Amino acid sequence: MKKTSWIAAPFVVWMAIFTVVPLGMVCWYAFTDGSGAFTLENIKTIAVYADYLVDSLVMGAIATALCLLLGYPLAYIMSRASWGAQQTMMLMLMLPQWMNFLLRTYSWMTILENKGLINTFLGNFGIGPFQMINTKGAIILGMVYNFLPYMILPIYSVMEKINGSLFEAAMDLGANKLNTFRRVVLPLSLPGIITGITMVFVPSVSTFVISQMLGGGRNMLIGDVIERLFVGAAPNYNVGAALSLVLMVLILISMAVMKKFDDGEETGGLMM
Repeated sequence: MKKTSWIAAPFVVWMAIFTVVPLGMVCWYAFTDGSGAFTLENIKTIAVYADYLVDSLVMGAIATALCLLLGYPLAYIMSRASWGAQQTMMLMLMLPQWMNFLLRTYSWMTILENKGLINTFLGNFGIGPFQMINTKGAIILGMVYNFLPYMILPIYSVMEKINGSLFEAAMDLGANKLNTFRRVVLPLSLPGIITGITMVFVPSVSTFVISQMLGGGRNMLIGDVIERLFVGAAPNYNVGAALSLVLMVLILISMAVMKKFDDGEETGGLMM
């Protein structure tokens, strides 16, 4: 084992340079002032931005819930389809992801703006225009659109491995389709659900590009605040690092909670 440990050396160096060192710098700035002296004032200042943090958590949770409601049925349909149909649906799902993230988000500006495609179409019937751009709803829509594949793919990968004979066995035991889903499909797919929730919630809470482009700067999230504290007109690296540290801790806590549910489900088995 020791003879081959050198194989992991590039990974250890990579993690040290691009993970450990940046995290160390964030912690350093978070607990120091402009002169480098230790202080807790940066942590105390976070209370000023509590509203932005709460909005980010709420909107991230809403976007995650919508992705789950939309993604779970799609993942189930994909997993039960023929192999050729699965490949076609997978291609349709991944094709938009090959485009640049900014271009995908910018396209929604064209669709949602006051003279965009939707309002222009509705205007032909004397309806509108409706204010869709620069709203919280537009931001959530952008989150759902960009992060929906991160929900579908983990659930699909788990469902696709479910043995079809389990469905037949449940039917033979007198279970209807609803009971089969509740007692067989749902428990076995929970690991994928938990992974999908984590993969959607984390980028949704920390995003700033979507809120800037679809929110127009009127609905700032915690990611926007952090971005402005680092590269804005009046940067404050120390407070920005403190906000980043708190956000990272909250994300790690949410991931730990999801992992706890995942571990419990792995040992729980089917609910028969």
